[in-house]
Amino acid sequence: MHSYRKELWFQTEKRREFINITPLVEECLRESGIQEGLLLCNAMHITASVFINDDESGLHRDFEQWLEKLAPEKPYDQYEHNVGEDNADAHLKRTIMGREVVVAITDGRLDLGPWEQIFYGEFDGKRRKRVLVKIIGE
Repeated sequence: MHSYRKELWFQTEKRREFINITPLVEECLRESGIQEGLLLCNAMHITASVFINDDESGLHRDFEQWLEKLAPEKPYDQYEHNVGEDNADAHLKRTIMGREVVVAITDGRLDLGPWEQIFYGEFDGKRRKRVLVKIIGE
């Protein structure tokens, strides 16, 4: 069994963004040389997410609107967490969107469905954050 580990770093321009990281994750898989196994990809920050979905701009706007209804950013004082901070909504949004994905590796490729892509979701951006890619297999 072999293993591979790499950190991907992101710094978004906006507070909230969705970034398709599938090509970066595929590059990690190529670097690993692993043909059969599992790939874990997870956000290493409590206000960011990694998830799988369709890469469609309307859907991304729907996510943004839906998340904002569930956990609105403002007013900041609606959250008990926001004592000296203003990111309680980002913690809640991350919980909803999830921390990580696990993808099967078959014949040296990510075994994703026809429209599935891997995304980094940022909910409290404008600073450097990292995503871990860990691959195990043969």
